Amino acid sequence: MNKKFNDIMENKWWQEIAVVGFSFTIYTLKNDWMLISSFISILMGIFFYCILYMHAQFNRFFILPILFKGQRPLSYIFLTLLGVLVFSVILYEITELNMFSKCHLYQNSHQRSYVYQLASVLGTLVCILSPIIVFKFYRINKKQTDETLLFNQMQLNSLKGQLNPHFLFNTFNTLYGISLEFPERTPDLIMKVSQLMRYQLESNNKQCVSLEDELEFINSYIQLEKERVGYRCEITYDSKIDNENAYKISPMLLIAFIENAFKHGTCAIEKCFVRIIITVENGLLHLHVVNSIPKKTDVVSTKIGLKNTIERLNLIYGKEYQLDIKDDKNTYIVDLKLQLKKFV
Repeated sequence: MNKKFNDIMENKWWQEIAVVGFSFTIYTLKNDWMLISSFISILMGIFFYCILYMHAQFNRFFILPILFKGQRPLSYIFLTLLGVLVFSVILYEITELNMFSKCHLYQNSHQRSYVYQLASVLGTLVCILSPIIVFKFYRINKKQTDETLLFNQMQLNSLKGQLNPHFLFNTFNTLYGISLEFPERTPDLIMKVSQLMRYQLESNNKQCVSLEDELEFINSYIQLEKERVGYRCEITYDSKIDNENAYKISPMLLIAFIENAFKHGTCAIEKCFVRIIITVENGLLHLHVVNSIPKKTDVVSTKIGLKNTIERLNLIYGKEYQLDIKDDKNTYIVDLKLQLKKFV
C-alpha cells in the first residue's frame, strides 16, 4: 500500500490529476454548483475553469521560473499581479456577453463584478500553484534523499571492502602465530577460521544481520584468540541480551574494536588482559572493551579498522550513537552505545 502511494506521489501525471481535481473541487464549491441544473451552465463553468487553469499554467511555466531560477522575487510579484489583473479583466468581459443571459452560473450581482473575478483568478492561482510547488519540492527532496542514500551505500560498500581484507590479514596473522607454537592444533584452527570467513562472505552483501549471528561470530573470534594467547593472557567475555533474535545490526560493526583490543592488549608477555562485555537492554546495545597497554611494543598499527568502523557508524547512525575511547597509558577503554532496530 505504501509503495503504491509513493509511486503515485512520484508520478508527475498523477500529481497533475490531483492538482486539477483539488482546484476544480474548490472552484465548484465556490460557485455553488449544487444549485445548477442547466447543462449549458455546467459547460460554461468548465469553460471558466479552463481559463483560470490556463492562467495558472502560464504563471507556472513562464513567470514562476523567474522566482526559482532567476532569483528575482520582486519581478515575479509584479508579473504575477499583472497577469492576475489581465485575466480578471478577460473573465469580467466574458461575463458581460449576451451568451450569459440564460446561464445560471452567476445568479448574484456581486458574482458578476470585477472584484469577484479578480478574487476568482487569484484564489484559483493559489489553489493550483500551491500543490504544484509542494509536489515539486517533494520530488527534489526525494531525489536528493535517494542520491544521498546511494552515495552513503557506496561509501559503506567501500569501507566494507577495506575492512574485510584488514580482518583477513589480522586473522591469518593469528593463525600463523598459533601454527608456529602449536602446529598440532593447526587443522582445527583452520576449520574455525574457515567458519569465520564463511560468515564474512555471506554477510558482506547484507545491510543487516541478526544480532544472534553477529554475537556468534564475535564469540568464535574470541575463542580463536583464546587458543592463541589464552595461556598467558586473561581473556573474559560476557554478554547479556534481552532478546537476541529481536534485533538486527550491520555486519562486522563491532569486531574492529575487539580485534584492536587483542592486537594491542596481548602483545606483552606478562600482566596482559582483554575484557569484553556486550549488553542489550530495550534495544540499547552497550559494548565495553578494556585491554592492557604494554610498556613497550613492536606492533605497528595503521588504525584502518577503527577508522573505517567509525566512518560506518557515522554513515549508519549519524549522531545517534555514543563512542567514548579512553587511553590512560595503562589501559585502553572503548565504550560504544547505539540503539538497535528490531526485525519487522
